Amino acid sequence: MDIKDIQNLIKFVSKAEVSEVKYKTKDFEITIKTPLAGSDAVYAQPAVYHTAPQAVAAPAPVATPTAAPAAEKAEAASDDSKYITIKSPMIGTFYRKPSPDKDVFANVGDEVSVGKVVCVIEAMKLFNQIESEISGKIVKILVDDATPVEYDQPLFLVDPS
Repeated sequence: MDIKDIQNLIKFVSKAEVSEVKYKTKDFEITIKTPLAGSDAVYAQPAVYHTAPQAVAAPAPVATPTAAPAAEKAEAASDDSKYITIKSPMIGTFYRKPSPDKDVFANVGDEVSVGKVVCVIEAMKLFNQIESEISGKIVKILVDDATPVEYDQPLFLVDPS
């Protein structure tokens, strides 16, 4: 089983939202466990109680500032629409460098071509090189170094022109 097969298996487990998958052959065995479908992981937001005067006063100032960022986000989204996104092909930890003592794969303003490695994603103690599927100039890096990423999460914005 090569790395592409393992990546595809991870994608399948991610999409299927199962709690555990075991794959075994004569020479190879892999087990992938996630908290997605298990009843062990329960996420709940704690209840917040306010007295009536606080509940009436608090929403008025909060509603006004959120309208302005929403408008800014809409403008930014329209500006970003001309760019192509490089997305994460798997769940893991995003790294911009091949190792701590090396230089980053790509910076804002760098030209990338099809097949050029732009980052690595660590999944299950394996460092998977993520290659660009498009040619262009990196406009924005959307993820901080050494942070977790989800499947299909945008990583880079690339200007193809």
